[in-house]
Amino acid sequence: MQNTKYDWQALEASALKPVYISSNEALHTQCQHWLNLPMIAIDTEFQRVDTFYPIAGLIQVGDDQQCYLIDPLKITDYGPLIEVFEASSVLKIIHAGSEDLELFKQLMGVVPKPLYDTQLAAAYLGWGFTMGLQRMLEHVLDIKIGKAETTSNWLQRPLTNKQEMYAALDVAYLIEVCQRQIQQMQDRDCYAWFLEDSIKSLAKVVSVDDKYESENYYLRFSQMWNVPDYKLVALKQLSCWREEQSRLRNMPRNWVLKNQSIIAIINQWPTTAGQLSRVEDMRTKNVREDGDLILQMLSGAKERLAKEGVVQAIKKPLDPVWNKRFRKIKKLGNDMAEKHNIAPEIVLRKKDLEALVRTKDSFGEYRIPEELAGWREKLLGEQILEQLAQFE
Repeated sequence: MQNTKYDWQALEASALKPVYISSNEALHTQCQHWLNLPMIAIDTEFQRVDTFYPIAGLIQVGDDQQCYLIDPLKITDYGPLIEVFEASSVLKIIHAGSEDLELFKQLMGVVPKPLYDTQLAAAYLGWGFTMGLQRMLEHVLDIKIGKAETTSNWLQRPLTNKQEMYAALDVAYLIEVCQRQIQQMQDRDCYAWFLEDSIKSLAKVVSVDDKYESENYYLRFSQMWNVPDYKLVALKQLSCWREEQSRLRNMPRNWVLKNQSIIAIINQWPTTAGQLSRVEDMRTKNVREDGDLILQMLSGAKERLAKEGVVQAIKKPLDPVWNKRFRKIKKLGNDMAEKHNIAPEIVLRKKDLEALVRTKDSFGEYRIPEELAGWREKLLGEQILEQLAQFE
């Protein structure tokens, strides 16, 4: 299995005439082959204009022989592909795969693992942060692929020849790019850092729980950190209701209720349908269909607070003084990134620095938070804590 040869130029040629997989039987047969390979490349094309969940238009796979287009409009049994996605012996290669993983989780209930993201790897090689596939292929293989079909209708049938080739080319080169990246990261001794972050990123995707996400969505409204607790209860219930309705109705959040409308509702606290209808960006349809329920959430907030006794607070924004302090801390990360020739954006992220500052509230002293544990702590932990001590 380890002697499997991958010829990216042959795959490039095969992209001109990719193989369609449009039956459960054909998918089962091909998956038996993929289970015996060390790696495959995967990608998706989907529509997401007026829905909460993405609608799969294609699933692309590149292997040691060919580029394949799996037709989700025809496949009804994803069991064999799930087996491949869960096979620990098969590395699944993807580029900038967050939305693809969301689609896989919705469509099949799993995400592929082990997973290798060529965009993430590019950052560890200093090629650039969030590097697009087209630019990466120019950088690595000196080839250019078009972008014209990016916004195509992937649910139409038949697809055009240009659509098919565009979709197939998205996986034709990924294995070659991956192999070159791994070799370079190993040569630079940063491959372990990449693997550590890859495992953490995948764990976050796998652990996402819809119910937990819905109940805690209100915590994202950081500008509402100082509202009274009874309003916080209403904000939590209202944002949770919107999350549940977005999924139930399968429509974008803002189609159910816009963020600015939620904020305005909590701030203005309407008590009648007339007052609710004058809230910013409040649609007449919202008031007609959901107005009574929204008003009930507000009117019952104090009673719910009395029963529940406590509601988790939204974190207070950090003092603006930290903006300047963060620049000093980030310089430590930038210097380290320059030394190792990696993208500075992946070393110290702002949200991780905020978590660092908040450790003092929890422990009475600054500690390296979980977000910065691992290779970052080993390389920078002591320097960061020394820098924080100078701010005291």
